[in-house]
Amino acid sequence: MIYNSLGNKSEKNNLSTSLFHDKLLQSRAIIISGEINQLLVEKVMTQLLVLQEINNHPIKVFINSQGGHVESGDTLHDIFKFIKPEVFMIGTGWVASAGITLFLTAKKENRYSLPNTRFMIHQPLGGVQGRASDIEIETKEILKTRGRINRLISEATGHPIDKVAKDTDRNFWMGPEEARDYGIVGQIINHWNELKDSQ
Repeated sequence: MIYNSLGNKSEKNNLSTSLFHDKLLQSRAIIISGEINQLLVEKVMTQLLVLQEINNHPIKVFINSQGGHVESGDTLHDIFKFIKPEVFMIGTGWVASAGITLFLTAKKENRYSLPNTRFMIHQPLGGVQGRASDIEIETKEILKTRGRINRLISEATGHPIDKVAKDTDRNFWMGPEEARDYGIVGQIINHWNELKDSQ
């Protein structure tokens, strides 16, 4: 479809955005930016399943996220593990909270950080209100979620669960080198060509 100079501006923008995303998909690259929520989950799941149908070549995921909804993060975590293509995670900006849950789905050698990325692990946040019985139920669920996330971090980094539980008791910030030493990051890179599958 061709638009002339009198065409609708929003239609032109939509076409430009569509072409842009098509190019991203052709490069087998996905961007996760901002809050992790249900809308983002639907978008990323769709892209992953489409890319899997095309072929099983590796998928590059660029993640810059402060975290978000725990269950949304869990959904993407499971889908990243479920699909057949190998996943490369590239952290940029900041990777925090539920963003870490996604980042750790890749094998350690496939977890990359750009030089100015910051990483943060912590316990899940709760803001429960209502009847005492409901608060008690939700508190138990938060504690179970915390234990599950701590186990995930422990398995991905090799740290004992007790250390992870202590570290996630408060916001635990790391630069790229610290995250590499902790076992979250496999390699710090400066250029696209440093990715294992850079073609």
